[in-house]
Amino acid sequence: MTDYHDTPRPRKRAGEPAQVYLTEADQARLERLTEQLGASKSEVLRRGLEALELQHMSPVAHPALRLVGLVHDIEPCGEVDVARAHDQVLADDEARSWQSQSDGA
Repeated sequence: MTDYHDTPRPRKRAGEPAQVYLTEADQARLERLTEQLGASKSEVLRRGLEALELQHMSPVAHPALRLVGLVHDIEPCGEVDVARAHDQVLADDEARSWQSQSDGA
């Protein structure tokens, strides 16, 4: 029987390599950020990916989740089933907002 510590194990890599082609302007931007942040080029690129992901995955940027905020502001609809008539409810609310804007102008 072989001891666990005697068996060769694959080495874990820090990450997968990626090849990126940058314009001169992007290369200069990467160099500036590297110096300003005191980080490696790889770290700057990883932070950029994370920031981009957060920007696009943010609930504020998500269209469906923004809709939830719109529905929150709509007045109660009485007998209307909002789940079934949501398009009409939103359209009616939008039309009411136009009316209130024209009344105040």
